[in-house]
Amino acid sequence: MPRVTSADVALESGVSRTTVSYVLNDKHGAMISADTRERVLAAAARLGYSPSAAARTLRSGRSDLVLCVLPNWTVGPVLDTVLDELTRELADRQLSVLVHHGRGPRPLAELWRAVTPRAVVGFTEFGAEDADAMRRAGIQVLNTSLDEDPRAVFAVPQTRVGQLQVRHLADTGHVHLGWAAPVEPRLADFAERRLSGVRAECARRGLAAPVVQDVDLDVASATAAVRAWRSAGVTAVAAYNDEVALAVVAGVRGCGLSVPGDVAVIGVDDVPAARLSDPALTTVAQDAGVQARAIATAVAAALDGAPAPAPERAEVLRLGVRGSA
Repeated sequence: MPRVTSADVALESGVSRTTVSYVLNDKHGAMISADTRERVLAAAARLGYSPSAAARTLRSGRSDLVLCVLPNWTVGPVLDTVLDELTRELADRQLSVLVHHGRGPRPLAELWRAVTPRAVVGFTEFGAEDADAMRRAGIQVLNTSLDEDPRAVFAVPQTRVGQLQVRHLADTGHVHLGWAAPVEPRLADFAERRLSGVRAECARRGLAAPVVQDVDLDVASATAAVRAWRSAGVTAVAAYNDEVALAVVAGVRGCGLSVPGDVAVIGVDDVPAARLSDPALTTVAQDAGVQARAIATAVAAALDGAPAPAPERAEVLRLGVRGSA
């Protein structure tokens, strides 16, 4: 069905397109009678006319969009909450969020040229060519990071997640550790960094390197992994996230063993199911609110031409100790 245009509204109301433009854009100083104004508005309502966002941007010289560009990641509970919180934070500043997942061959330039955002937030660093082109177009370009990076508006170093897991397990007496890896390849950006943190903390404490096993989200895969860990003398498992950790718990039971008596388990993310499992899951929680506020504040500062704010000092990672470890 073709889009209703201002020309259609002009034809329906029997006035010129200029008059329609004055009425629909609420132009001050135009000599338009109340009767004509009412007729145009009624015609627009009957036809279901809505103004073009692109045209509105051209008229005003600015849009109200903030484009968030995600790599080809799965959207887990933490990232989903960050985006939801970010949308709410920016809505308070009269800005709307558009999320783009980096899947498929379409160049990023096609997207930002089509939607003309005021700012673009990359959840990983943009290539230099893309970043320069957006800045030349007057778009504010910001990045977050999975590593320590002074150029990023916010960073949650994923190596620290793995380090926190090992610190807790080692502090509670475990010296032979396993790491439960996800099988989804789109999680590699996170998984490689978390495993690097696990390995680094084991080395720092003089522990043997973690025994790594892939764990799919089913009992058979988890049971096989648990058997391999037990054969290697592993007494505690740090899992990529809570979903994988809950699979490990099922695998421990599938071997006729108990958590944490035979195998302690720690996850990441603090999803609701982590609190409902038996035993409840020990986990490393990530504060999505802190992340969203930091990004929103950085976007607002960039749009106002203000210096980048100092990152919020609140701790984004928190250990939640429960029955599984």
